[in-house]
Formats: sequence, C-alpha cells, structure tokens
Amino acid sequence: MRNNEELQHVVQEGIKWEPLLKAAKIGVRAEEGVVTLTGVVDSYPKKVEAENAAQSVHGVKVVVEKIEIKFVGVGRKPDNEIAKEVVNALAGHWKIPNHNIKIKVEDDLVTLEGEVHWNYQRVAIHKAMDNIKGLSGISIEIKIKAESNDGVEKEAIERGLSRSSILNAKEILVQVEGNEVIHSVCPKMEFSAKHYLLKKSILLLKNRRLHG
Repeated sequence: MRNNEELQHVVQEGIKWEPLLKAAKIGVRAEEGVVTLTGVVDSYPKKVEAENAAQSVHGVKVVVEKIEIKFVGVGRKPDNEIAKEVVNALAGHWKIPNHNIKIKVEDDLVTLEGEVHWNYQRVAIHKAMDNIKGLSGISIEIKIKAESNDGVEKEAIERGLSRSSILNAKEILVQVEGNEVIHSVCPKMEFSAKHYLLKKSILLLKNRRLHG
C-alpha cells in the first residue's frame, strides 16, 4: 500500500500525462487514500479531467475536488446564451432524443434530467456538452429506461437464441415482463451444459438491450 507521499506523487504524474492538463497547475494532497485537488483551470472539461485522472490511480479512495474555473479572454456568458448552446448541441446530435431531456441553467451550471432507452444515448449527451465553453459545472441526471414493449423484446430474445448453433430454440419458452426475461426448458435440458449456455445467452442479450 502506498504511503501519502507516494500516492501524492503518482496522482501528480497521472494528471501531468493528461493532454488537457499539461499546462494546468493542479495541487495534490494525499492523506490515507483521500486525495484533495486544488488549483485553477480555464474550462470545465479540464476540471473533470483532473478529477478522473486522480480517481483512476490505484489506492485513491476518495477525491475531494476544490479546483476553481477562471475563464481566460472571455467574459462570463449569460445563462440564456448557455441554454441556447445546450439546446443546439443536443438537437444537432442524431443519437440524442432531446424531446426527453429537461435543461436547467443557473449561474453557469447546467443540469440535464430525463430518460433515454440506450446507454449510447446517455454517453452521447455527455460528449455533446464537451464543446460548450463558459460552464462552471454540468450535472447530468439521465436514467436509462428500456422501452416496455414486451412483444418486441420477446421476438428479439428469440431471434438471438435461434442464431445459436448449439441451442434448439424449439426447446425453449421465453417470456418477457418489462426488463425481466423468464425462460423455461424441457426436463432433459434443465441441468445440462446447454441450459448454462442458455442462461448466459439470455443475460448477454438482455444487457445489450439495456446498455447498448
């Protein structure tokens, strides 16, 4: 286990290796796995990059982030201008169902709330915010809620199982209730290796549906 000085040094080196942070002056203090970051950066993405770099270091239990943002060369943007840029950024991305996203801007802080059906849509929302300047912070509270069309889900699971060269789809009965997949098999298959493969296949198909 690293002592405080070693952990501090490793975190400092990790921050220096990040492309966005080469010229940034970030202070690091480590104590019993708790790392405190201080300093000043000129954009929100740099602040997040420093926090992520610290969190990725083995031995770091908690990151206390006290980094300030001071914009260089530009004045503070009005909240309504930031709001317009957020709306345009979401509307310009085909992966994002922006009609499901609520936007709030207050004192340069953007809060996004809503639901999407796929994880790649939530990732796209994060990326869409990267190029917006003048933000003091972003809070993205987006939940993944699978479409509750059980018939479509059932067909998707059955098609996935039918593609297997090992499993016999005729021996398997599939039912779907919301996000839960219920299956039953013939007695001779119940304790076989095929049944184990079936359970793994259903779990994989379900995860693909929920997380993209």
